[in-house]
Amino acid sequence: MFLTFDDGPIPEVTPWVLETLKKHKAKATFFCIGDNIRKHPRLFKQILAEGHAVGNHTFYHSSGWKSSLKDYLKDVRRCQDVIELNSVESNLFRPPYGKCTSAQARAVLKDHQHIIMWSIISKDYDARISKEACFERIQTKAKPGSIIVFHDSLKAETNMKHALEKTLKTFSDYQFNRIDLL
Repeated sequence: MFLTFDDGPIPEVTPWVLETLKKHKAKATFFCIGDNIRKHPRLFKQILAEGHAVGNHTFYHSSGWKSSLKDYLKDVRRCQDVIELNSVESNLFRPPYGKCTSAQARAVLKDHQHIIMWSIISKDYDARISKEACFERIQTKAKPGSIIVFHDSLKAETNMKHALEKTLKTFSDYQFNRIDLL
C-alpha cells in the first residue's frame, strides 16, 4: 500500500505525520507545495532524512482547469526548481485537485515527470465528513497496491490524524512503501 500526503510541509501538521509513520515503520510519499518547501526547508529536509519520497504539487497549488498552459507549467517548474535546490531528484508529480488539462498533462510528461494519481482519496479535507467516515472510505476500498491520499494541512488535520492512525493499525500486516519504489 502507498500512503501519500499532499499540500505540506507545514510545521503544525507534518511533524506529527512523520512521527506517526516512524512509530509504525511506514514510508510514504509527500507531494509538496513549492511555497511551503520555501517557507519550511528544514521540515522538507526532515521528510527526506526519514526516508520518505517527495513529489511536485506545484508552487502555489494551482488548479489546472483555472490556469493557462503557460502559467501552470511555470508553477510546476518553479516547484521543481525548489525541490532541486534541496539536492533532490524527483520525477513525481501530482496535479492539485487531481485535475489538469490534457495539454498540461502532455507537457508535464514531456518534462520527464510521472503523474501520480490515486486509488483512494480520504477526503480528510472535507469538514462535512466525520473522521470516522474518512477512515471508512479507506477501510472499505483498500487493498494491496492502493494509493491513498491524505493531506498534511490544517483543514485536514483532525480527520487525517484519526484516519491515518487507524489505517496504519488496521492494515498493520501490509507494507507501506514510497511511490518511487513501485
